[in-house]
Amino acid sequence: MQDFFLFSVRAFATIPKIKRYWRDFLDQTTICGTDSIPIVLVSAISIGSLLAIEVGNLLEDFGAKTMLGRSTSISVIRELGPLLMGLMLSARFGSRNGAELGAMQISEQIDALRAFGTDPIAKLVMPRLVAALIMFLPLIALSDFAGLQSAAYMAEHYHRLDPGIFWNSVYPRLAPKDFVVGFLKAPVFAIIITLVSSFNGFSARGGTAGVGRSTIKGIVVSSGLVLIANFYVSKIVLENM
Repeated sequence: MQDFFLFSVRAFATIPKIKRYWRDFLDQTTICGTDSIPIVLVSAISIGSLLAIEVGNLLEDFGAKTMLGRSTSISVIRELGPLLMGLMLSARFGSRNGAELGAMQISEQIDALRAFGTDPIAKLVMPRLVAALIMFLPLIALSDFAGLQSAAYMAEHYHRLDPGIFWNSVYPRLAPKDFVVGFLKAPVFAIIITLVSSFNGFSARGGTAGVGRSTIKGIVVSSGLVLIANFYVSKIVLENM
């Protein structure tokens, strides 16, 4: 725990050096941002469609099908959009960080950077952290948008609900706290996923098997912390707004 804390402090302390590692930062924004769009869209569309079907069936039993838009929008914007994005990127972006940095640690490339006077955390970790902090926010917005659009599509074609009724139950009832809860999770998830996966990569030992162990550990720990952080961010924001 102490080593991870010091590792995290060093990663944040090197952020002012971002101009020196601008190209590394741009590469990481592509990896964690643009390249992650397909998996974010697939997960958001799937959960949005399923949520509309299941919640619509439940509301229909009570004669409240017109509230489908309100129910799905709160679920997607507050919880499911950010959470699914976080878990998908924990698996995709976190596993890449752990495997890549673990392989560099095993092959002594990180030691070579130190020998040449380059701070490996500033070179390898900080660009990943800054890229995640910037790119996770639009990915959450994209996940919310895709989830709501798929829910609206299923509401119209599965439940035969007029699109105007669906969207009229969404827009007037959304409060600022709904967006704050969802979008505040972006930097929290970015910090957790990037630092946990990178730390486990730097801690890899024991050849290629050690790289596998460190990568798996990084994914499991970061996914668990994402779930815990998701609960506490929602709880704290909703209790204070």
